[in-house]
Amino acid sequence: MVPFVRGSFFAGESFIDLADAQSRAEQWCRRRAGLRTHGTTARRPAEVFAEEELPRLLPPPLFPYELPVYANPKVHRDDYVEVARALYSMPSRFIGQRVEARADRALVRVYWRGALVKTHPRQPPGGRSTDPADFPAEKTIYAMRDLDRLQGLAASHGPAIGAYAKVILDDPLPWRKMRQVCALLGLVRKWGAERVEAACAKAAEAEAFNVGLIGRMLERATEGNDIEAPPRQLSLPGRFARPADQFAMKRPGRPGTTTTPAPDRALGANVEDGLGQDSLVRPGATR
Repeated sequence: MVPFVRGSFFAGESFIDLADAQSRAEQWCRRRAGLRTHGTTARRPAEVFAEEELPRLLPPPLFPYELPVYANPKVHRDDYVEVARALYSMPSRFIGQRVEARADRALVRVYWRGALVKTHPRQPPGGRSTDPADFPAEKTIYAMRDLDRLQGLAASHGPAIGAYAKVILDDPLPWRKMRQVCALLGLVRKWGAERVEAACAKAAEAEAFNVGLIGRMLERATEGNDIEAPPRQLSLPGRFARPADQFAMKRPGRPGTTTTPAPDRALGANVEDGLGQDSLVRPGATR
């Protein structure tokens, strides 16, 4: 086929530009190549195309063809894989394994040893696609950032525990505090709901909202004791402070009139009071 096109169409020809070459190629296909009698089929290619092939053609695609992205990511401990700078959840049984991923315009398909195991809608860079069914029951709340369900789970163990968790989650970025509430639920599983309920009630009375404090109270079995408020720090007077009247000085010429000297003059007066007037000797003078 290539020698026929070369010898019949462009051998020895010159074209003005690409548009001219395309236009002349279309004319050559309709007239010369399409209307000739094919040596094998003994039919004209243009007539065969119009009668048999054209009715079977599908409509042209709406979007240009896009090359898919292939990757070989690892399933991390948080049950996610990274494909084209976006995260996609995977079943927990694949944690630590390498999988094959294919991302096109619409879907991301993940394969394990040649078998399709997961399909996600394509996400932009920085996006995340999560399927709750991929996570164990104990991880679903944290993975989906379901704050209402997490607070309800804490409240199911006792009203004080639920109120304590609500205060912890009262944050501009509450999902940053979810680990603390999960730790509080871990204390319930370890020490029992009754003891944690008492510890949360005592800590809330003192407005001490710290899960670490609850854990220490349970370890020391002090959840039944009252939490003492921290002692107030009293501001004591200065060690060398003196009343201002000790630094008062009489002005010459005005009997009975006193004034408070400047700090440097007060220091000199203090030295005079300590040494006495008789102990002050001018340089070069003899007593």
